[in-house]
Amino acid sequence: MVRQERAVRTRRAILEAAAVVFAERGYEAATIAEILAHAGVTKGALYFHFTSKLELAQGVLDMQYDTFLVPPRESKLQEVVDVAMVSAYRIRHEPMISAGARLSLGPETFEIRGGAVPGWIEVLRRLLIAAKNQGELLPHVDPAETAWILSACWTGVQLYSQTFSDRGDIERRVAALYQHALPGIATPAMLSRLDMAEDRGRRVLEEVAAGARAAAGAGYDDHTIWGARA
Repeated sequence: MVRQERAVRTRRAILEAAAVVFAERGYEAATIAEILAHAGVTKGALYFHFTSKLELAQGVLDMQYDTFLVPPRESKLQEVVDVAMVSAYRIRHEPMISAGARLSLGPETFEIRGGAVPGWIEVLRRLLIAAKNQGELLPHVDPAETAWILSACWTGVQLYSQTFSDRGDIERRVAALYQHALPGIATPAMLSRLDMAEDRGRRVLEEVAAGARAAAGAGYDDHTIWGARA
């Protein structure tokens, strides 16, 4: 058991180091030597867990995808907003998310993109279907088309923000995106209830952290906090 826990910690340390290097240098420029230096592990330890740089990049993307869900809400359209705003906040503060965003768009990592962008679109599609079933969307809205468009718009905003402000304004820009897009998607009654403020992502994560502390004190695990997700 101790050996297994050590292996899990080592794998996580390697992935976190790879995320830092990929975020700073990009996939093509990043080297295994740089990742080893950041992780503080031997080459043998790295290759025990990952056979190549490509497999490392896939691991970073998989970990990013595993962590971008948000707490469930009564309004599924609010969850759509929360996914975008939490991602915008985290991309500025967490190398794993920043690296995942860079890897998802890099042409040199086309082989591993399959689970990233389509996964993001699928999360939005399911939430939008649920929102439509609850009467939150205007009659003409197609959840699949809307998920694709919102994902593409978020990506464009992220790229522009990275280019012009090193992502310093990404939360404001993503909030503006949804403030402009959702009047054509949400019913008027639903639109008036949505929280699309610039600091929404930070506040959602503070809520999650408070829930985690309370659950830890009560002896619950993460599944209790997040609830069952489809």
